[in-house]
Amino acid sequence: MGSGASKNSEDEEDGSNGGGGQLYVSLKMENSKVEGELTPHVYGSEPLVGSWDPSNALPMLRESASMSELSFVVPPDHETLDFKFLLKPKYGDTPCVVEEGENRILTGGSLQGDARVALFKLEGDVIVEFRVFINAVRVSPFDLAASWRAYRENLQPSIVRGIPDVSINPDPTPVESCPSESLELDLEHYEVPAPAPSAQSSLFYAADNAENPRSLSASGSFVNDDTPKAASKSPRVSAVSEDGSPSEKDMEIIVPDHSDSYSPSGVGESKSVGILSPIQQKDGQRGLFVDRGVGSPRLVKSVSASSFLADLKLDAPTKNSMPAAAGAVAAAAVADQMLGPKEDRHLAIVLVGLPARGKTFTAAKLTRYLRWLGHDTKHFNVGKYRRLKHGVNQCADFFRADNQEGVEARTEVAALAMEDMITWMQDGGQVGIFDATNSTRVRRNMLMKMAEGKCKIIFLETLCNDERIIERNIRLKIQQSPDYEEVTDFEAGVKDFRDRLANYERVYEPVEEGSYIKMIDMVSGNGGQIQVNNISGYLPGRIVFFLVNTHLTPRPILLTRHGESMDNVRGRTGGDSVISESGKIYAKKLANFVEKRLKNEKAASIWTSTLQRTILTAGPIVGFPKVQWRALDEINSGVCDGMTYEEIKKNMPEEYESRLKDKLRYRYPRGESYLDVIQRLEPVIIELERQRAPVVVISHQAVLRALYSYFADRPLKEIPQMEMPLHTIIEIQMGVSGVQEKRYKLMD
Repeated sequence: MGSGASKNSEDEEDGSNGGGGQLYVSLKMENSKVEGELTPHVYGSEPLVGSWDPSNALPMLRESASMSELSFVVPPDHETLDFKFLLKPKYGDTPCVVEEGENRILTGGSLQGDARVALFKLEGDVIVEFRVFINAVRVSPFDLAASWRAYRENLQPSIVRGIPDVSINPDPTPVESCPSESLELDLEHYEVPAPAPSAQSSLFYAADNAENPRSLSASGSFVNDDTPKAASKSPRVSAVSEDGSPSEKDMEIIVPDHSDSYSPSGVGESKSVGILSPIQQKDGQRGLFVDRGVGSPRLVKSVSASSFLADLKLDAPTKNSMPAAAGAVAAAAVADQMLGPKEDRHLAIVLVGLPARGKTFTAAKLTRYLRWLGHDTKHFNVGKYRRLKHGVNQCADFFRADNQEGVEARTEVAALAMEDMITWMQDGGQVGIFDATNSTRVRRNMLMKMAEGKCKIIFLETLCNDERIIERNIRLKIQQSPDYEEVTDFEAGVKDFRDRLANYERVYEPVEEGSYIKMIDMVSGNGGQIQVNNISGYLPGRIVFFLVNTHLTPRPILLTRHGESMDNVRGRTGGDSVISESGKIYAKKLANFVEKRLKNEKAASIWTSTLQRTILTAGPIVGFPKVQWRALDEINSGVCDGMTYEEIKKNMPEEYESRLKDKLRYRYPRGESYLDVIQRLEPVIIELERQRAPVVVISHQAVLRALYSYFADRPLKEIPQMEMPLHTIIEIQMGVSGVQEKRYKLMD
């Protein structure tokens, strides 16, 4: 008795009895030569099958072309299982073929006897051999219960089946609500600060976010070309005047010498700096450079970068990096890398147009789009270079075509910006947006000569004939541009800018050379046209498609997650569960919010995913069309769908660690990565850009992170960590002044 009690105590301690867990048993048979007409089965005694009747045999599921499996769960102290394998014909009355030899005995998850081979004698005494594999793993009853619960929930029919993908309900109907479900205060009382960094919360000038000159020192001045090479390896700290601005002595600029290969008429030698050698030969003279690019890392000279280059096996002369992308973008980049000319691997979009035509706004918007797709893209604004070199107090006379000194100064900074862009491309950059008027053939010929053999140039000309839009842009320019920040008389600033505009109009020459895209009266979103010439390739085609669908019509876009779901409560990923009681309350609060915020917006629409938690959240909203998007479904977590992160960590530790190392690129087994999500969201972004009325997007955390990163112009690597709380509305205001953001928290 004593020894028996001791043994039971030990069994309970190590979990070998029924209370310590269950055995998950997997039986597998493999044979690559057997035709598909004979399917492996298992038959035997209690409790595995229940009888030795072949008609009741359990079929083994086909795992691959040669492997079949049967899995089941038994207690660790289960009764001995007595069984055999058999081959059962799929068709006809052919008798079953039972394996040769003694019955198989399974005890405690182990097969007795020769467990590795099963022999079958077919007609004509043909012997067929199968390899047999067995694996028994102890699993917790809690894991089994959780798996069974998730399985049962997935079998539950969706309660939103039958709701059409597009439903229009223009007539609002009353919705019952209790005090906790209504918004009694003004919407401003629910506004909360957006986390930093985020989309702009106030007006800003798009050119301020363009690239700084590479020759800009830490103090904000240009590096003097006379600085000895030995001393120029680190940024030179220039003298600064009492008001914080660089002194004239330090405002020297590096300009490439193109006199030996190209000398356009009308462009004189710069009197301020003389003729200098090419900038790319003077790497040591570049000052502080701030990299704002998104996508693959810039290839700096470091140990990690060396290994990165070795892995990519890129051509030495052009250290081109692949876009941080999946799907079509990655496939197109590979094709261009392998088949296209070297200069086509780098693309320069050169803006052309008169002032106040939306060039800088278009450049910033295009930069944001290409970065979001994964292309390493930078915006180079020549006006910013000019202000840093020559200051902001330049009157309209500075821009006269007969002002030789002004022409030289403006050509000088344009050449510097172009050299900076080309040098950046040779260091791995992919798309450069060159933002300036570039209004004469002489200027454009100079840029094409500088880019020859280094990058492909596409001119993007913006033309506007609507005087109301031009007048609006002029006044916005005076309000926002640093050129007029010291002008106290607003109307005097407007007059000066009109004089500057007239100076450009006198010498303006429309683009007729090279590859070009002309946007004619496109900014209003009401008609207009786009003309293209000599445009080919995947990326130029995507750019044209994007530009066709963009406009400046102000409208809000509201982003929100679905109300809390039952899987949120349980901490489970994915699934298609219904919303909880808190989620139902949020759905009614959201309907109340939308009614107040969009009460005057009759053309607004509601977009949801195809999962029922978003459709149920949108249910109480009435009076607006509702559209279900498959592209708005939550990130596909594959085999991890329905699991908690603790379960993934316990049962799939390698997957858990891989996800922690790189959440952006990590793809769930049989699922998706964030880069995959971005690819399927591109049509959503294009349609949001094309819409002229407000849109409410009710979706999921990963999807909204990807959408929000586009509007906020955040680096791709930040997407998986972005804060996207439940029961919160993010309002993105689209318009001529850029993108602004507000957040409303309706409930905790």
